[in-house]
Order: sequence, then C-alpha cells, then structure tokens
Amino acid sequence: MQHEIRGADVLWGALKKGGVTRVFSLSGNHIMPVYDAAFGEGIEIIHVRHEAAAVHMADAWARLTGEVGVALVTGGQGHSNAVAGLPTALAGEVPLLLLSGHAPLNELGLGAFQETPQVEMAAPLCKAAWLAQSTAGLAHDIARAFSIARSGRPGPVHISLPTDVVEAKATPKLPDEAAYLAHPMPLAAESAAAILAAIAAAERPILAAGPALNTPDGRRARMALEAAIGLPVALMESPRGLGDPSLGAFAEMLAQSDCVVLLGKPLDFTLRFGRAPFVSEKARWVVIEPEAKLIARAAQGLGQRLALSAMAAPLEAVAMLAAHAKPHANTDWAAALREAIAHRPPAWAALAGKPGGPVHPATLGAALRPHITPETVLVVDGGEIGQWMQACLSAPERVINGVAGAIGAALPFAAAARAARPAGRVLAICGDGTFGFHMAEFDTALRHDLPFVLVVGNDAKWNAEYQIQARDYGANRTHGCELAPGTRYDLVVAGLGGHGEFVERGEDLAAALERAFASGKPACVNVLIEGLPAPNLRRA
Repeated sequence: MQHEIRGADVLWGALKKGGVTRVFSLSGNHIMPVYDAAFGEGIEIIHVRHEAAAVHMADAWARLTGEVGVALVTGGQGHSNAVAGLPTALAGEVPLLLLSGHAPLNELGLGAFQETPQVEMAAPLCKAAWLAQSTAGLAHDIARAFSIARSGRPGPVHISLPTDVVEAKATPKLPDEAAYLAHPMPLAAESAAAILAAIAAAERPILAAGPALNTPDGRRARMALEAAIGLPVALMESPRGLGDPSLGAFAEMLAQSDCVVLLGKPLDFTLRFGRAPFVSEKARWVVIEPEAKLIARAAQGLGQRLALSAMAAPLEAVAMLAAHAKPHANTDWAAALREAIAHRPPAWAALAGKPGGPVHPATLGAALRPHITPETVLVVDGGEIGQWMQACLSAPERVINGVAGAIGAALPFAAAARAARPAGRVLAICGDGTFGFHMAEFDTALRHDLPFVLVVGNDAKWNAEYQIQARDYGANRTHGCELAPGTRYDLVVAGLGGHGEFVERGEDLAAALERAFASGKPACVNVLIEGLPAPNLRRA
C-alpha cells in the first residue's frame, strides 16, 4: 500500500518517470521543499549563477539529447529572470520545461511574498503555461507538460509550483510513460505522395527545414531524406535568414528556384516572407506545418503561389518523405545547390596563418578548424563574430543562438553541451559583448567539472550595432557601441579557477588554443580581433 508523500517528492518521481537525469537550477525560498526532496532521487542538479542561464542550459541539453530540458527556479524575481531565456527556446523550437516556485495558493491575493503574475508573464513565450492546483495532480501536470513540449512544433512549457502544493501530501499515481510522449502528427500518405510529385515535377526545387530538425533524430531524418531524394536540405535556424553565412550562396539559388518546400520551417522574415526578388514570383510553394494558423498565414502571404499544404510534425513528415522519395532527375541542380551552400570566398584561404594583429576573423576561424573533431559540439553566439564563425566552421553538432537572435547564451550552452557530451569536446565562440551576459557561469562549469574552451572575439565594441549605425547613419554618428579596449576576459576566468589565454597576434593562436584544450579546465581564449562586418557570401 502506498503512503502519502510530499508534492515535492511526487515532482521528482514524475520527472524521473519522464526520463530526466539532469535539472538546471538556481535555488530560492519557494523551491526549498523541492531541493530537500531531491536527495537520493538520482537526478543531478546543475546549480547555476543566474536563472536565465538555467533556461539556456536546459535549452542546449534538449537540443543535443533530444530529451525535454528542465529548468527549476524560485518564484518572483527568480521566475522573471528565467523568462528572459524563453524567447530563444521558443524560436529555437526546443522542448523545455520551466518549473518555477510560486506563492502559496492559500495566500494569493493577500500580498504574499514575491506574489507575481508568473503564468501571465511566461504564457506569451511558451506553448502552454499554468499554475499547479493540487498535489495529487502534480505528476500528471509534468507528463502533460512533456507531451505538449514535444508535440507538433516543439517548444517550451511553464508550470508554476505553489509552495503549499509542493509541501502538502498525497498518494501519488504516476502516469504511464506514454503520457509523456508527443501526440502523433504524421504526414498523410496521400499528402506525401502529392508533395513528392510536386518536387519531382519541379526543375529547380529547394527544401528548407527549421530548427526542430537540428536534434539527433532530426539530423538523421534530414540525412535520410537527402540520401533518398538527392537534394540538400537547407537548415534555417539563424536570425540572418537568407544572409546566414553558414548557408553560403543559398540565397541566390532560392531566387532561381521554381518550387520551395518548407519542412516545418515557418514562412517568416528569414525567408523574406517569400517575396520577390528573393524568391521568384513564379515559384510554387509547398508548406508542411504543424500549426494551422501558420498554414493560414502562409496562404495569405503566398496566395495562388501556395501549391500544397499539409499539417504534420516536422520529424514525422520528413521521415515519411524519406521513406518514399526517389532521386530527383535534375542532378545538375542538386550539385549546384550543394556547391552554393558550400561556397566561401577563395580569398579567405590566404588569411589562414596570417601574422600580426588584431586578428582577422577568417584567420581565427582557420586556427580553430583543426580543433574540431568528429566528437566536437560547436557553440556559436554573438553578433558579427558569430556570423564569421558560422561561415568558417562546421561540426557534427552545432548549437547557435537561433532565430530569436538574442545573444548571451554561449556560456550556458557550452556548459550544458559538456554535460550532454562528457566524452566529447566543446568549442564555443562568442563576442566580447556576449561574454558579459553570463561570465559567472564559468564558476558553474568549474564546480560541476564541465570543461570547454570558449574563444572570445574581442573587438571592444557591440559590433553588430556599430555596423548598423555606421551603415544607416554614418560612421560619425555611431554611439553607445564602445566597450573597454583590451579587456582581460581571460583573467576573469583564471581568477575563478579556470584557464585563461590572451592572444594579440595571429601567430600566437595555435599555441594558445593547444594550451587551452590541454588544460582540461573551463578555458577562455581572449583574442583581439578586427571589428569587421559579417561576411556577405553572395557570389559575383
């Protein structure tokens, strides 16, 4: 016979049933019972220095493992800090659960400590958000949240946990494992046949996927479809959209395409809304989309150019297409697409090993390339330096700041990547502005023994903002973009107990990087770079 246990104990049991092995958290008053109940549960708490970092870590963990990432924070200001990380997860289509402590139900409306409209605050940035109402229902709340986070287009979910709910006792009844899974949303066989026929009939088709397909399962599904149909699938997860330098000269090929197939990729600003001249007015569109409202939005924007639409989850749709696809007849077009995506300016090769300083971003990229192994996770964040590194570097697994375009997540992403890939290597790159958001998370990495190498491109400015101001208003009207020149971010990390390297000249890069990786510690390689605009990879 089961005994009554605290809601906090029910919570951990429900998380364990859902397959959770790590929770990213910062403690606080409202979740003390939850922390107490964590003893002996076998779920590691990675204790961070800022609540937004907990969300970013849960985000990267989910992308790399395919699991639902879990962040646990206290109520009030702890919750409002954590909410800042949700837009990145939402735009990144990441299955994530934010659990926040909350004022007790029996004190609401009476001026309870840190009483805050937490659900209302999180709801616009989540697929769903609610306030737990009972101890007995807590396990089912968790299972429901996991299912919602995974279903259709994945995304974050929030549950607020009143202290009286987690402190009260109930006899638990954990949901079955099936309750945690995504609701099936397959692509119908007739829709798959029609879509494949439309691709086969097109002379110059292009396939584009969204960030939901940059998970372990998503990568396998994309590779299977590419192998079956003989066409590359462009992964669009950058706020630069058609200007994403990791896609090379993809934009010029899109302008020539006569059929654009969106595999769960929303029609939005990253595709210039499908408007000419970025896409031919004669091009036909195929939209596979899990949300009816986004199909309606695409239909409104495209009009008669929308040839086909189908509701399906991205992963299930791509798997269905891969199972029935045949090689496309226009092999010349497929080869041209691959060549365009792989395009990088030949002049960059001459910058490899360039001596002197400040260091050109392409010189930095060339120095980093030998340190990427088949087991490397590449983390890229920041404005212009982030775009340079996405153009220069590729790795088996990549985590970037995503369609939301918010910078600052590099350090939490890197620490979580190391937790997810303990036997691998994590190389992270960010700008000096980005470093300032979560520099204290080096302390988290040290406490939890999560070594990685973070390379800081230090140009002493908010370079993305500087480039916009200089372009739109003139170089003599730039302001608010300056950072202190030569700041020793490496000494910050060394002071916390990590490894630091300071590089002023290109010829010193190789040795500094070798020492950083060999240190076995969380490391910062602080490189003085040229403050250049992001590369434009359109061919002449």
